[in-house]
Amino acid sequence: MLLASRACVVTKMERKMEENIRDHETGSEAGGEDALVGNINKLLVTPPGYTGASRKGHLIFDACFESGNLGRVDYISEFEYDLFIRPDTCNPRFRVWFNFTVENVRETQRVIFNIVNFSKTKSLYRDGMSPVVKSTSRPKWQRLPAKNVYYYRCPDHRRNYVMSFAFCFDREDDVYQLAYCYPYTYSRLQHYLEGLERRNLAYLQREQLGLSVQQRRLDLLTITNPAHLQPEQEKKVVFLTARVHPGESPASFICQGVIDFLVSQHPVARVLRDHVVFKIVPMLNPDGVYLGNYRCSLMGFDLNRHWQDPSPWAHPTLHAVKQLIVQMNQDPKVSLEFYIDVHAHSTMMNGFMYGNVFEEEERVQRQAVFPRLLCHNAPDFSFTSTSFNRDVVKAGTGRRFLGGLLDDTSYCYTLEVSFYSYISAGSSAPVPYTEDSYMKLGRNVARTFLDYYRLNNLIDDNKPTSLSNSNLDGQSYRQGNGRNLDGEKGERRIHGNKEES
Repeated sequence: MLLASRACVVTKMERKMEENIRDHETGSEAGGEDALVGNINKLLVTPPGYTGASRKGHLIFDACFESGNLGRVDYISEFEYDLFIRPDTCNPRFRVWFNFTVENVRETQRVIFNIVNFSKTKSLYRDGMSPVVKSTSRPKWQRLPAKNVYYYRCPDHRRNYVMSFAFCFDREDDVYQLAYCYPYTYSRLQHYLEGLERRNLAYLQREQLGLSVQQRRLDLLTITNPAHLQPEQEKKVVFLTARVHPGESPASFICQGVIDFLVSQHPVARVLRDHVVFKIVPMLNPDGVYLGNYRCSLMGFDLNRHWQDPSPWAHPTLHAVKQLIVQMNQDPKVSLEFYIDVHAHSTMMNGFMYGNVFEEEERVQRQAVFPRLLCHNAPDFSFTSTSFNRDVVKAGTGRRFLGGLLDDTSYCYTLEVSFYSYISAGSSAPVPYTEDSYMKLGRNVARTFLDYYRLNNLIDDNKPTSLSNSNLDGQSYRQGNGRNLDGEKGERRIHGNKEES
């Protein structure tokens, strides 16, 4: 196999000497990895001094693919490797997301991978979270067993936090992919949206709202009864955005769950389309997603801190969305009722919301209605974890900025979901999220709008919308090929070197 490069073997002593770049978030020394600017490309890692031909068990690492992230690999022993996350493009502060492949493995080869340069000290890895894995013969993502994962302060890395996990390769011809959480790429979104367009649904419009710095599409979906799109028609608008932080991939699964429900023939979806205009921007930061960043855009900006004054050249996607919202807010025929920005959270369980703080108590109480209703519909949503604040550091977020811009009949929220798991009422055992359970939360979010509008007498209570939670599982929505939304008929699991049906 032709290889683009070979590993530069670094001893522990040399590695310690390199650890001299300050971590901007924690004030600790994070190591020379801050200088990393690119992903490894088919990197063959061999023992020190080895000069012969490569053989099985000499691992080949790669992250030069869409949403990939791995900046450096250090050989410690044949059983152990130190892995360095590539920092966000043009911003060394953020090192959380990783996504890479390993090949040329030896059957039954056992290894320990140490992710050594996280920029955050707190992590759900302390609470049982584990990386996800798939392989070429088992293409459905699954979590590693939590017992194989360790999160600790490491004396070899200036007491920075390290996540170590043990893994056993079981098939020599497989390529294994490991990631922080289930990836949801820009290309996957484009494929999904193109599939929606091909269905020629009268109540769905897809348009290009703008382009990113690297000329990727900023998509806007409008889902409603076409009658609402007439200029003279009064409109109730719900606006949803996701993936302003590119590494927060669960947000895309939630967003797809919302879309899948709203375009379905479920009676609740039909009633909602007849009364509400849904505007959805499913990927606010397509460049960051494509590049494998955790929080920033191509130019190193955290876009969710620039809502107050986004630049048309530095933050073009944010600028385009803000212009659209301001324009709708100035239209007397439009009532912008909700703005919800979807995120994922790296230290908390469950789904929950952040809302704004207002002086008027009645407005405060009205703002709490939607998350309370969502709590009834979604067993993984926690009203206890939902909070309302006006932190200065959050002033540039969509929730805070639009909460000040829109009138008192509008509600602005950040919807957060755990990267790891949820704990249902009456239980103490965490239930790890899957791609489908993230999408199910999205379907429950969509359903909750009906409850809200019924409560406020804006939708007739007599509409036939019978619905139970069981109707919202993945089996309720069948595609033309008879598969569920994930496109999977079954699942085979990779647990170390064991496979389960």
